[in-house]
Amino acid sequence: MSSSVPTLTSLLKQTEIEDHAEVLKAADSTLKQSKGDRDAQHARVVALLKLDRFDDAIQSFAAGGEKLKEKARLEYAYALYKSGKPSEAAEIARQGVERGHRHVEAQASYRTEDFRRAAELYQQLASQLEDDAEADLRINTGAVDAQLEWAGQGELVHKKKRGREDMEAFETAYNAACGSIARGELGQGEVLLRRARGLCNALEDLNEEEKQAELLPITVQQVYVLSRQGRIAEAEKLAQGIDARRIPDVSTRHIAEVNSVAASGTSANPFLAQRLVAKDIESLKPDYPFHYQSSILKQNKHATDLLSLKFAGTADSTAELLAKASSPSLDAYHNSLSVMNAAAHARNRTGKEALKHILPLLEKRPNDVGLILTIVQLYVLTGNTASAITLVESFLARLEQSSAAAELDVRYAPGVIGAITSLYHSAGRRGHAQTEFAKAATHWRRKSRERRDAGVVHLLKAAGSALLESAEPEHQKLASEIFVELHELDGSDRYAAAGLLAASPETALSSSSDEQMSSLQPVDRLISGIDIDSLENAGVAQPPLPANAAAAAQRKRPAADDTKPKKPKKLLKSRAPKDYDASKQPDPERWLPLRDRSTYRPKGGKKGKAKQNLYSQGAAPALAGESEGSRPATPAAEVVKGKGGAGGGGGTGGGKKKKGKGGGGKW
Repeated sequence: MSSSVPTLTSLLKQTEIEDHAEVLKAADSTLKQSKGDRDAQHARVVALLKLDRFDDAIQSFAAGGEKLKEKARLEYAYALYKSGKPSEAAEIARQGVERGHRHVEAQASYRTEDFRRAAELYQQLASQLEDDAEADLRINTGAVDAQLEWAGQGELVHKKKRGREDMEAFETAYNAACGSIARGELGQGEVLLRRARGLCNALEDLNEEEKQAELLPITVQQVYVLSRQGRIAEAEKLAQGIDARRIPDVSTRHIAEVNSVAASGTSANPFLAQRLVAKDIESLKPDYPFHYQSSILKQNKHATDLLSLKFAGTADSTAELLAKASSPSLDAYHNSLSVMNAAAHARNRTGKEALKHILPLLEKRPNDVGLILTIVQLYVLTGNTASAITLVESFLARLEQSSAAAELDVRYAPGVIGAITSLYHSAGRRGHAQTEFAKAATHWRRKSRERRDAGVVHLLKAAGSALLESAEPEHQKLASEIFVELHELDGSDRYAAAGLLAASPETALSSSSDEQMSSLQPVDRLISGIDIDSLENAGVAQPPLPANAAAAAQRKRPAADDTKPKKPKKLLKSRAPKDYDASKQPDPERWLPLRDRSTYRPKGGKKGKAKQNLYSQGAAPALAGESEGSRPATPAAEVVKGKGGAGGGGGTGGGKKKKGKGGGGKW
């Protein structure tokens, strides 16, 4: 063994072999003479790694034993990483102390989606540059930052806005674009993708084939962004220029094929689409997609199953997966399965018809967040906000009674609080919304600051803003405490500084905060573009109406405008009288009964008129002895009977006298 080592060493020094295949051949010839030669074994595995024969390198390490693994720890970790075993590679590299071990551990941590650890390692490497290229570290750091954004850990990204140096290479520009897309900044992401494409095309040290290989993932990402923006025609045109068969990465190739179907402007055959996306994710290894990508691909599979009318199969498969998971859960994939399961039971129907089939599922899964939010959405779409509020309130009450910390985190999750407060605002119950914000803020302020992600920070900001408008002294105090804490957490956050100024002016204007307060926009500049006269002429602004009140106001008939001349209605011939003359003015008393009109003349002369008066309001009742048809009673003069020819005339009282004759007087 001692004679074989100098033989290999002298061979490599004298021949100056640059071909890795020749090095491998020389190492093999040496190992034939001495199988236990560690240097020859080491040279052999290095040559295999240079030739991208990673599986053969793993076999060589297995044959060499623990001593070879210890001697070539860096090479062993790298071989594991390239063989699709990143977890083992990270563990082996963590045991080393050299700078190369940090590089391998960072790459393996990136592959295992331990982006926090990868970011820490790249920061350490960038702080002490040695033989590493600064540009390579910047590229890797940008890739890790983009993945942190995709994984929902954007609070760990130290550099949100990329500098000019990031726009000098297409790799860094592409990573910056991915970070913007992950944050939802699709417009900015598209601009950066175009920048990356232009930088790649301008490279002179790459031939045309190499450029096309680098442009493929950029193009795939552009198709995704255009589809998200609703620019289907542009996305379809761009997708037609992608030859997915030329993409070497298996997962990227599959994503490109799926995006081409999604970007299709024409209605694709759902059965062909279902066949495409039904590929097993495990078959994509070792180039398997990340968790957020694989979960979306699985959602696509269930969606195409529903489009293919496979309702029973989708309901059974999703129910089986949901039974293995714990509820309540904030996992996006778990809750998306609940939505797919509900859609399968409803057979793709919506509205009240869907609710009939989905509501019974609550008896089996009363704490399923995805199912509850799906029912809430259906209630809102049908205008039944009250039932939606009742459902969420009962769910939150059940979680409050639990002593498990995980369930309480679900109870006060930013998405759940956002749902219930939005429902309260739509119903005009601002006080209830403020109470929910106060309870959620109190819960998360008890937690350590390390457990607060970006969603919790945004929730605290919303809570502080809402509680500032409350008339309760406790709410005002809590708002002040929230903004003080947010300002201490991030002194560069202008929203927190403005909230602190509104909640606690004394604290905000202290000497320790003058620098940050001075960065806020002055009031004069904020109101410089406001026309005060137009605001006064417009009148006092009215508060917005709740959704149900606004809908009722829209159904009300608007008030008549007297300034506009009314257009006469056209009378249908079928409804006009026989003697109708459009040129004559109709009788204004035509709606009154005949006896109430001014032109009415009753039959029978005065007697008829007297009879008519009986039916008039206020007429005197008939006296006793009067018939119904007699005239109203009037007092009569007293009759005086004559005695012995009063007035000069004589005769008996029973004597009959002629009118105007004799001496009879008037009575």
